[in-house]
Amino acid sequence: MSRPGVRRVTWRALRARRRELAALCGWSLLESLPALLAGYLVARAVDDGFLAGRLLNGLAWLAVLAVAVLVGAAATGRTYRSLGAVVEPFRDEVAARVVRGALRDATRAGGRPDSAAVTRLTHQMEIVRDTFAGLLMVTRGFLFSAGAALLGLLALAPVAAALAAAPLLAGLGVFLAALPAMVTHQRAYVRAGEQLGQSAATALAGHRDVLSCGAQTRVTAEVARWVSAQATAERMLARMAAIRSLSLGVGGWLPLLVLMVTAPWLVERGLTPGAVLGALIYISTGLQPALHTLVQGLGGGGLRYAVTLENILRTYPVSDDQRPSGLAAQPPRSRPPTDRSPAVEVRGMTFRYGPHARPVLQNFSLTLADREHLAVVGPSGAGKSTLAALLAGLVPPQAGAVHLAGTPVAEVEPAVLARMRVLVPQEAYVFTGSLADNLRYLRPDADDHTLEDALDALGARPLATRLGGLGGPVAPALLSAGERQLIAAVRAWLAPAPLVILDEATCHLDPALEATVEGAFARRSGSLVVIAHRISSALRAGRVLVLDGDEPVLGTHEQLLARSATYRVLVGCWDDAVVPPQAASTRQG
Repeated sequence: MSRPGVRRVTWRALRARRRELAALCGWSLLESLPALLAGYLVARAVDDGFLAGRLLNGLAWLAVLAVAVLVGAAATGRTYRSLGAVVEPFRDEVAARVVRGALRDATRAGGRPDSAAVTRLTHQMEIVRDTFAGLLMVTRGFLFSAGAALLGLLALAPVAAALAAAPLLAGLGVFLAALPAMVTHQRAYVRAGEQLGQSAATALAGHRDVLSCGAQTRVTAEVARWVSAQATAERMLARMAAIRSLSLGVGGWLPLLVLMVTAPWLVERGLTPGAVLGALIYISTGLQPALHTLVQGLGGGGLRYAVTLENILRTYPVSDDQRPSGLAAQPPRSRPPTDRSPAVEVRGMTFRYGPHARPVLQNFSLTLADREHLAVVGPSGAGKSTLAALLAGLVPPQAGAVHLAGTPVAEVEPAVLARMRVLVPQEAYVFTGSLADNLRYLRPDADDHTLEDALDALGARPLATRLGGLGGPVAPALLSAGERQLIAAVRAWLAPAPLVILDEATCHLDPALEATVEGAFARRSGSLVVIAHRISSALRAGRVLVLDGDEPVLGTHEQLLARSATYRVLVGCWDDAVVPPQAASTRQG
């Protein structure tokens, strides 16, 4: 993965919308018509009209200028419409980059949610959109307005044009020379603001722990450090404003001063009073405002655009060959599984919560064949849900590896991993929408007939009828925990993934409906791992894995009754009636 620069991404966005950009330039050309004609028409009105005693002739020249102003005003309205056609798609692309990058980082093995992603998606994203629009406007305004004014001035009075161009270029040079330092200070300001937000959010989220540990002074000092860093960066930005003022003074006001000082000399060399007035108009209404807009725009919004977009590109890099219309990187191809690859293979896996914590699993190995049904049981805290997360690739082990269909989970991108397994947790996720939308979440191409079959297979027909059928609305707050679990179970059953992991995903269902759901999954093509909530789940499984904090024990129900004291205790706690007499005597002995 590489990080395309701000220039490269911006240029790609502009190239992708050449037609919209051409329309913006066309309307900008019409908008600059008054800047091109103003000085010349005023000069003609003065010299050929008012000074010559021909009032109507002078008013006629001014009427032509009024028409040009009306044309320019109409074109200005069209420029903003063309501007939106360029800016809004670019904003959507960068927003998609932030969302995909945040989700990728949060869902990869060992990843964590990015606490600054919301800031980037809201505040920083709006900065990018607004400043990108402003950058386009000030740049095209300077090019067309200043260019038109210089052309008009050159046509009216070439000597005056030369006198005005020299300080204009000098002021522009001062600004461009200081621009890299401005970017550096703006970058420091943005990063200090982001670090301040993260530091403050962490302190507020853990304020109870901070108070209980007596760490107020340390946490306050950490937040204060970033407050000070942001204040320092903002002061430096204020100092950069002085350089912008200097460039404006040199490039914007000095040409006026030069022209006024040299006006007598110019008149002596044959320049008419009208031409002098026209030259002053070109400088005061064309060159000076264009330079002022460019300096303020680039020195303010342009810097914020460059630094903010750079921050987003640094945080969420993409491939070099990525197109602007699709900023999310395509997941790499994983190695195709062979026919002999087991559905799940765990090799020498060790996992602990912290470097000094007792291992939840140590040197653990497991092989699960295709279409095999495994139940995992054990007392609370034994590591059942941890094992489910490890098999699903949500957390990485400290040692060993998990292979799904012959592919190491650690080498698989989240998008590919999502097609290999489905994990259904105890707290089922449903969203506001229709029942069909919820069921199609993992299989968008499923038709209504397939959905109806799934509802019947998992015993969810009464719930679907109560909701009003497939088109019935689903309101998560109005559903019971069991109803949410049932919808999530049907959704997982429909998923094309060959491995399903149910982490106590049916604990809120009654025993009969739980049996129906697990039976449907057992008949489904693929493999099934059930973190058992009831002993009946273990009885339905082909093999049972017992986790008890010591050596895990794997076997059938009958084998475990003879080999595992923990399993016998669990069976007795769940239902004494299922324990054979010989096992009961063994337990009593």
